[in-house]
Amino acid sequence: QAQLMESGGGLVQPGGSLRLSCATSGSSFSSAYMGWYRQTSEKQRELVAGISRFGLANFADSVRGRFTISRENAKNTVYLQMNNLKPEDTAVYYCYERTANNVVQWGQGTQVTVSS
Repeated sequence: QAQLMESGGGLVQPGGSLRLSCATSGSSFSSAYMGWYRQTSEKQRELVAGISRFGLANFADSVRGRFTISRENAKNTVYLQMNNLKPEDTAVYYCYERTANNVVQWGQGTQVTVSS
């Protein structure tokens, strides 16, 4: 079973940037839909951004224009570039994979904290 490993979280000041990475060990990456979700203790897990196997991206309204998502099939890796971060972006960010056979995998999560 494939594993998803996130990295790149941390503490950043408002207005700063972070790039999250998610690498998968599976062989289905190139045909999978990949996404990033986030969750706080006050909110349910929500989709932040997703990218299809064809490179088509979708974003939550709250991050559109500030975040970008990309994928590198040769490295089985998806990235989330987060710019102009705000305190309300503070959350645990989870990588998500849905394969062509609709098998869903989640990463273990990485903490992003935006604070001065």
